[in-house]
Amino acid sequence: MDKNQIIELTVEDMLDDGRAFGRYEGCAVFVSGGCALPDGSGAAGAVPGDRIRARVLKSKKSSAEAALEEILAPSADRTLAECPYAGKCGGCSMQELSYDAQLRLKREQVRAKLIRLGGLTDPQVNDIIGADNLRYYRNKAVFAVGPHGEVGFVKGKSHFVIDIDDCMLQSDPAMVCADALRAFLRSNRNTGITQLTVRTAFGTGEVMAVLESEKKEIPGIETLVEMFDDAVYSLSNDPDEQGGTQEQFYTLESVAAIHRGKCRIIAGKPTITEEVTSDNGSTLSFEISPQSFYQVNPEQMIRLYDKAAEYADLKGGETVLDLYCGAGTIGIWLLDQLRNTAPDAFDNTHVIGIESVKPAVLDANRNSVINGLINTRYICGKAEEELPGMMGLAKLYKWNEVNERVEREPEIRVAKVDVAVLDPPRAGCDEALLNAVVTAEPERIVYVSCDPGTLARDIKYLTDKGYEFIECTPVDQFPWTTHCEVTTLLKRL
Repeated sequence: MDKNQIIELTVEDMLDDGRAFGRYEGCAVFVSGGCALPDGSGAAGAVPGDRIRARVLKSKKSSAEAALEEILAPSADRTLAECPYAGKCGGCSMQELSYDAQLRLKREQVRAKLIRLGGLTDPQVNDIIGADNLRYYRNKAVFAVGPHGEVGFVKGKSHFVIDIDDCMLQSDPAMVCADALRAFLRSNRNTGITQLTVRTAFGTGEVMAVLESEKKEIPGIETLVEMFDDAVYSLSNDPDEQGGTQEQFYTLESVAAIHRGKCRIIAGKPTITEEVTSDNGSTLSFEISPQSFYQVNPEQMIRLYDKAAEYADLKGGETVLDLYCGAGTIGIWLLDQLRNTAPDAFDNTHVIGIESVKPAVLDANRNSVINGLINTRYICGKAEEELPGMMGLAKLYKWNEVNERVEREPEIRVAKVDVAVLDPPRAGCDEALLNAVVTAEPERIVYVSCDPGTLARDIKYLTDKGYEFIECTPVDQFPWTTHCEVTTLLKRL
């Protein structure tokens, strides 16, 4: 194909970054951009099933990049985007695809990656668990701050911040805090603020605002805190359509600032508390600090963790590794499930968690106490370093008072592991960690992943080392986006 050549093709798939994928004369073509629909309405990106015309931007031997020129025949799964920022803010790349089609596509993407990257022939990929609530489901919003006081999201493949007045995924407290910051920036320049994160605990109504700043001291921060407080408070006192007040009562409980990676509390508490009720009626409480990881979709989190508990299949007496454990939520969930189903076997079951973010480890220890669990132990460090040290496979080191690197003892020694739960970041697991897990010889590995590609890569490593892929279940944590969560079960041969 030549540059600027016009080609016609049918879209087969969508990539994580929102680009469409199809083939032209056997060549893989990746299509970006948007155009008007055949009826002249709106501006749309290509979705699976569309018959399109595209202009080649650059070409290689077996692939090409192209820009969408025209949608010749819309897909039967195409729908009208609800969000006015669709195709602009870089977020919801599936706005123009029906929800049923989104679920089918995500499941097929998981399966395709397990085959192509994981080396599996015919993997058992269960039906994806779809969401009931498709709007305002996120409990965490991360807003970029532009050079002219814009507060919103970064446009795809750019550094340009799109000013966002509303978002169909974010909570009401997140949006009013963004509005408050935008108003604050109109009269306060050179504040150094580069990012605003708002966390909303749907179960309790507690709200936390976290500012990232290039300056250690943010000018006018006291005024901004008051503006956040007024904005959040106003939500619980605005009349609804029936003339009453909103059912959810929100309170701003914490404002924090992060400068060069160091976090300090500006006002309120160091954490907010979330309450989640599982399907068995048990209510768990989790304290969340500014820098700790917590699943962004609490309704789907319940389904994700219930599936993880099913795969872990605890009977009592097991030692469970909870790696990349964050605030300890998965391990605590597994223990609570066992406490409800087999209380007599609960006491001699133990969870050992490892997490590199120290505030998250503190959260995990507090969360265990809050939920009445004493059979947990959480360790701060890189899982790929701590686990080999705990098992005697490698030495551990620390820096002493004169800045010398000296050997140290592991906080706990592990001789036997029954179940290993892996919940790594998008980059997947470090190979040293996977090797340590294999050496520990757990009977079952439960791998919770937010990236099917790195999941498939790690599954290939584990299956080459004596583990069998049994099945996986995708869970749609992120409706309208290309992302999904996957829970996988592997067993030792």
